Amino acid sequence: MLENCQYLLGKKGLVVGIANDESIAYGCAARFKALGAAQAITYQTEKARPFVEPLANELGAEIFMPLDVQKHEQVGAVFQAIREKWGRLDFLVHSIAYMPKDDLQGRVVDCSLEGFLMAMDISCHSFIRMARLAEPLMSSGGCLLAMSYYGANQVVKNYNAMGPVKAALESCVRYLAAELGPKRIRVHALSPGPLKTRAASGIGKFDELLELAEQKSPQQRLVTVDDVGAIAGFLVSDHGDALTGNVTFVDAGYHIID
Repeated sequence: MLENCQYLLGKKGLVVGIANDESIAYGCAARFKALGAAQAITYQTEKARPFVEPLANELGAEIFMPLDVQKHEQVGAVFQAIREKWGRLDFLVHSIAYMPKDDLQGRVVDCSLEGFLMAMDISCHSFIRMARLAEPLMSSGGCLLAMSYYGANQVVKNYNAMGPVKAALESCVRYLAAELGPKRIRVHALSPGPLKTRAASGIGKFDELLELAEQKSPQQRLVTVDDVGAIAGFLVSDHGDALTGNVTFVDAGYHIID
């Protein structure tokens, strides 16, 4: 079993975006732990801390710190702690996205400037900021992972303005992969099928989206956070050394069906 193949032993990683045990970020972190990696885990607010801290303890997190990506001093503090504790970073998972509810549930044409800029900052530009801080810590190479969705490529009912934001994120992944490739820093986006996460709960008629995905996917099933974690574990490992700049769909094949 993969749990007995600790091919991430000795690797150091930062996982951002755990809210509870149904989070995609948690699925990734659980797989990283099983594969032998040491991890830094963050929580967004003091309100979120009681939900995340037991999971961080379960995951054996060597660093546990607050991280609201709109507070640049907190972002800097996390990377400074990594520098002081480990002196390097081998991988990073960025699994955060946000758009105000009124903008997310309304038409793209009606999206407010403030809501759109906030979504771009939290969901997209924060990944660029983290890549900039990770770069000097990845002197021997590394891997950066962001989370996208099928709605970046096709119009998905009720995904609305988050579609353009995720499209921007996927474009950033490609440009970062090209810029950081000479330093052997690989950059990817994972694009899971719909999952019952807290972030997804803000999407209108989300249950219908889940039902459609299960019916239309070739495997006729929904994916889990464990499925996403399995692919993430491979990509951040040395086994994925020849891969970069990809958007990898983890959706039971849903993206190939018209």
